Amino acid sequence: MIIAASLRRKVLVTAVAAGSFVSLHEVTMLDSHAPWGPEAVNDARPPAPGARLAFTATPYCKGLVTAAGVAAQSGVAASDPTLLPLGSIVELDGDNERYDGIYSVVETGPAVQGREIDLYMWSCHDALKFGKQQVRLTVLRLGWNPKATTPSFMQRLFRRSEPAQEPDPLPSRPLPIVPPDR
Repeated sequence: MIIAASLRRKVLVTAVAAGSFVSLHEVTMLDSHAPWGPEAVNDARPPAPGARLAFTATPYCKGLVTAAGVAAQSGVAASDPTLLPLGSIVELDGDNERYDGIYSVVETGPAVQGREIDLYMWSCHDALKFGKQQVRLTVLRLGWNPKATTPSFMQRLFRRSEPAQEPDPLPSRPLPIVPPDR
């Protein structure tokens, strides 16, 4: 009855209700059947150096030479090349401290898709014991480019306001020697 007595109150309540409906229209409802965690993210963009991400780690123990031509050994990892290209350097931090450390991504695999990383283990028995684990991964370098690294503390502290001018690259072949004109 309080609302029905005044036109201003009717307009105010209608405006609040309309605003509420418009704001709720933009809300995304979470689906209870959708997977959550690292496997739910299908973001194919490579992360920035220094990014800390949740990944699923699985082991592999077969193979002699990686896709990059490196011998398979401890510290080698395989990932989705659209997310972590060959040559990337990552640091893993998981529940099993034995496998925490720095890994080089020098292998790809058809089963490694999205936020998954395969760690090479010499012993297949250890690989079976490792199973499938959730790990936190920090990207130290993305690909082979040494400039795509995490900035150091000093670089962040003394950041330049303008980008530095890079010198022209050296030619790939020596320039021909031309005799001077006389």
